[in-house]
Amino acid sequence: MFYRNRVLVFFAILTVMFILTYCTSASIAAQRGSVLGSKATENASKEEIIDLKLAHFFPATHPIEAELLNTWTKLIEQATQGRVRITSYPGETLLKANDIYQGVLDGVADIGLSCFSYTRGRFPVLEVFELPGIIYSSAEAASKTAWEGIKRIQPKEVQNTKLMMVLATGSGDIFAKVPVRNLDDLQALEIRATGLSAKTLDLLGAMPIAMAQSEAYEALSKGMVKGNLAPVEVLKGWKHAEVTKYLTKTPFLYNTLFFMTMNLDKWNSLAPDIQDAILDVNEQCFHEIAAGLWDRQNESALKWAVEEMGMEIIELAGQEKELWIDKVEPIQREYVKKMNERGLNGQGILDTVKQLAEKYNDEMMNGER
Repeated sequence: MFYRNRVLVFFAILTVMFILTYCTSASIAAQRGSVLGSKATENASKEEIIDLKLAHFFPATHPIEAELLNTWTKLIEQATQGRVRITSYPGETLLKANDIYQGVLDGVADIGLSCFSYTRGRFPVLEVFELPGIIYSSAEAASKTAWEGIKRIQPKEVQNTKLMMVLATGSGDIFAKVPVRNLDDLQALEIRATGLSAKTLDLLGAMPIAMAQSEAYEALSKGMVKGNLAPVEVLKGWKHAEVTKYLTKTPFLYNTLFFMTMNLDKWNSLAPDIQDAILDVNEQCFHEIAAGLWDRQNESALKWAVEEMGMEIIELAGQEKELWIDKVEPIQREYVKKMNERGLNGQGILDTVKQLAEKYNDEMMNGER
């Protein structure tokens, strides 16, 4: 009997030890599983974050970076719950200005911001937004005309990327060392201009001198040129009000169009909800910041030029303005012909842009947004 009890106690102890060992092992396994699961979740979260590179040529202090891109990238990160993060590379640190569109196509940058005109000839349809003879009352009117116009026209030349938005400088004016009150004053006057602007001034009888904006201050100060055709913001930003005295308003001679666009494969790889979030942010930033960005710069520069530097503003009389517009009209006819040769409705494209410009000019005049 005594022997039998000892055997029973022995087996009871073995049973308890087995249960304790099993429970401990299960607990350790559960803890390990929890740790591994946590790491897996953490890794999955890391995999979900999409890092994108954005290339542009403006300095980091420019409103393009400081106001537009900083806000845009932050809003996209918020709208996608942190799944999309965008790093900006300003000042040509990733791509040169005229290489940005191709760089986006090649995937060097996921997103790029630059001027269409920096690769003139590559975007023949979009040249319509920079044609002389179309009046833009403001940068906002020019930007809205271009953005709605592109949506309507759907030019094939930009279908190989996903346009985020476009924005324009609005009209450029003539800043000169001598007053330009009519076409007679403009004859043979040396004015810095490039590309289509140079062709426009040539038709008006001026003598366009090709040079970079960065060279214009010295050329003006030394009398190598007598004027410049550019957005008003250069009066302060490039200090041109120090070397010119008169500003002739020419809201029909100049407009530069910028793009912000994304690599199409990268865009197509994004989940539909992320795409929708980005599109919503695009429209918000376009209307609240981008469209009128140059207006704010121009207003500040003009105020400084007039109040601090004593610049005189010259407005062309109605008949005089029409005379200038008639002189540059052949450039519009040439554009229509080029589009027709491509099998497109050149006159239809031009009429669409003129109608949109008139629409948005009226809206700006009436204080509508």
